[in-house]
Amino acid sequence: MCGLLGFLTADTATTPDGRTVEATAAQVYEALHCQRHRGPDEKGTWNDERMIFGFNRLSIIDIEHSHQPLRWGPPENPERYAMTFNGEVYNYLELREELKTAHAAEFGDQPMFRTEGDTETIAAAFHYWGAKAASRLRGMFAIAIWDTELNKLFIARDPFGIKPLYLATGPGGTAFSSEKKSLLELLPALRLSDDLDPRALEHYTVLQYVPEAETLHRDIRRLESGCYAWIEPGEAPRVTRYFNPQFRVRPFTAGSEQARYKEIAAALEDSVAKHMRADVTVGAFLSGGIDSTATAALAIRHNPNLLTFTSAFERHGYSEADVAAETAAAIGAKHIVRMVSPEEYAAAIPEIVWYLDEPVADPALVPLYFVAKEARKHVKVVLSGEGADELFGGYTIYREPLSLKPFEYLPRGVRKLAGLLSDRIPEGTRGKSLLHRGSLTLEERYYGNARSFNDAQLRSVLRDFRPEWTHRDVTGPIYAMQGRDWDPVARMQHLDLFTWLRGDILVKADKVTMANSLELRVPFLDAEVFKVAEQIPVEQKITKETTKYALRRALEDIVPAHVLHRAKLGFPVPLRHWLRGPELYDWARAQITESGTDHLLNKPAILAMLEEHRTGPLDHSRRLWTLLIFMIWHGIFVENRIKPEIQEPVYPVNL
Repeated sequence: MCGLLGFLTADTATTPDGRTVEATAAQVYEALHCQRHRGPDEKGTWNDERMIFGFNRLSIIDIEHSHQPLRWGPPENPERYAMTFNGEVYNYLELREELKTAHAAEFGDQPMFRTEGDTETIAAAFHYWGAKAASRLRGMFAIAIWDTELNKLFIARDPFGIKPLYLATGPGGTAFSSEKKSLLELLPALRLSDDLDPRALEHYTVLQYVPEAETLHRDIRRLESGCYAWIEPGEAPRVTRYFNPQFRVRPFTAGSEQARYKEIAAALEDSVAKHMRADVTVGAFLSGGIDSTATAALAIRHNPNLLTFTSAFERHGYSEADVAAETAAAIGAKHIVRMVSPEEYAAAIPEIVWYLDEPVADPALVPLYFVAKEARKHVKVVLSGEGADELFGGYTIYREPLSLKPFEYLPRGVRKLAGLLSDRIPEGTRGKSLLHRGSLTLEERYYGNARSFNDAQLRSVLRDFRPEWTHRDVTGPIYAMQGRDWDPVARMQHLDLFTWLRGDILVKADKVTMANSLELRVPFLDAEVFKVAEQIPVEQKITKETTKYALRRALEDIVPAHVLHRAKLGFPVPLRHWLRGPELYDWARAQITESGTDHLLNKPAILAMLEEHRTGPLDHSRRLWTLLIFMIWHGIFVENRIKPEIQEPVYPVNL
């Protein structure tokens, strides 16, 4: 669990003595400082005449060895490959045994490994299996391997996008990093600009996050989840998708229910067991919901002294501290609660936005940041329940096809008339949203959990609103990947895997935990767990009474009864109330008036929206938060007006 940084120069012909490569290596070393929080235990660099690697390490497995950048190769060239790797591969022990067999058949009893970690295992897997190795790795990862014989670079990212990998290619070469901040420092060496991408800004305003592969900087992109790329000096990356999740439903047959539920429980139990592999202490985040509870309940079987953590606010209805404490007691875990005040919340936002790299308008980021900070005092790794909703059908929005089913029987023309009628109904009127959504196809209406601005609202706040830039720029290619026979809920789940999950949920999970040098692991987002989840029919996911039906049945003997059928709050934030009151109203107004975004945003309209939220019945909190987070991001990364105080990470190497 670390931060990687690399630079592949475009051409060495103009630098035969290597001085320019050495100068660039020095720049890479300096740029590592931007991501020091990702790996405070060690810092290392390596380069040859073309490839430069930098690395910040958070030591989790094989602490005394497995230093990076790492060299590995077969006996005839034992340092053929140089590599860096951010993440964890949980099946590395099984892969090592398989690779040893292949190695022994070719080289007899000559030693294969010099370490006991997963990094060297990946290098060997790449040597024997090539790019196919990516699909054999069970875990979370961003990988870069330089083949010194072929002068080719291989980079890859895990199937679900748990670990980030930013990428920039220009006349000077190609650079890649776990943090965009480091790439911003290397743009001059790449001969690229730091211009903003207006289309990415519009997508962010609609979605509340910047969708992959975009970033808000035009010349920096992201390698998408489930993809690998080959890169040669002076050439653009050649990207290949190796993982496209498919929902291959296997209907329940008479008498098969219990066997299928046991299959789900067994897959999750196996995943948690492998996610507990570490040479340091592993804890767990615990809210009041089924996902984190299941993870913690299974984890404590492997660590009887498990510590669990949650955050809470004092405002009634916005705390799961009592339920989480009851759950911890029921499973036998020691529980720690971090209370967060409104003053702490507002003060931490600039620092958190700096860590994010891209604006993410999810208010839950802040309590997650504080609970991660608290957890890092006690453990170095935590488990969490992200991904369960996308895999098993946990969002209430997945019930939408049930509520809109009557519209499917109407002629297309009648449905369009319903949409026109909804446009004439005042905002906030009961039934307006139902009519509007019912008039649209799934592809037209569904773009994930984020539903902030409509076109009229966007036009009022964006100076350069372009109606042709819509959410379908993002969702269209994803819908095109889907099977024609998939049910609507499976299609929504599939879309969320590529949008909301990797754009919001996993970005905040990675960024704010790594801000505190804490590794977060997500056992639900495991290839073997997905294999059972993809087979669940829609009636075993969504019912009129509940969500994640099959998962709840599968966990009946694992999760305490008081949690099993309880709706999850997660880390809820009383943002709607705070923006109306003394907690955040003045703060928000100051952010808007001081922001240097007048050329991008209509600030008078935003101030009017804030006043309407404060005095009227309409709730603009989600829209306001989206704009406020962008303004703070712009103040940090563009205006250089906001300068967060980023502390040097100081933690013990082992916990």
